[in-house]
Amino acid sequence: MRPQHGDGPDGAHLRPAGVSDTLVRALGALSEALETTERARGHLYAFHQLTGGADFTLDRAVELLREAGHPGWADRVQREILGRNVIPGHWTFQIIEAYNTTYYQPFKDTEADARRELAEGRDHLYEAELKERRRTRGHPDHSARPDTAGPPDE
Repeated sequence: MRPQHGDGPDGAHLRPAGVSDTLVRALGALSEALETTERARGHLYAFHQLTGGADFTLDRAVELLREAGHPGWADRVQREILGRNVIPGHWTFQIIEAYNTTYYQPFKDTEADARRELAEGRDHLYEAELKERRRTRGHPDHSARPDTAGPPDE
C-alpha cells in the first residue's frame, strides 16, 4: 500500500516490492505470536516477583508464630516452605532463565530473521496496512504518522 500525497505510512512501514499479501499476513501472525510470548514472559516475571515476595513474607509469619507461642509451627513453616524450590531443583529465577534461553530468545531471533530475510527487516507491515484501511483520510485524529498529526485540541 503506497501513500497518497504524503498521507500514508513512513518508509519503514511500506511493503517492499514483491512481498505478497499472504507473506504480510504470515509475518503479522508470527509477530502476533511473539507479542503473546512477550506477555507470557511478563507473567513469568510477575510469578517470580510474587513468589519471592511471598517467601519474604514468610519471615514475618515465622517470627509471629514464635511470638504467639507456636515454635513448632514456626519451625515447620521455616523448614517446609521458606526458601523451597517451586519445582524440583528450581527457584523462579531459574525457570525464567531456562525459558529465556530455551524458548524466548530463539523465538525472538527467528521472528527478526524472518522479517530481515523476507521483508527487508520491516516491522508491523500487517498493522500498518490495517491502519491504512481503517483510518479516515483527512481527519485530524486519523493521521498516518506522528509527523503528519495536527496539534492536539486545547
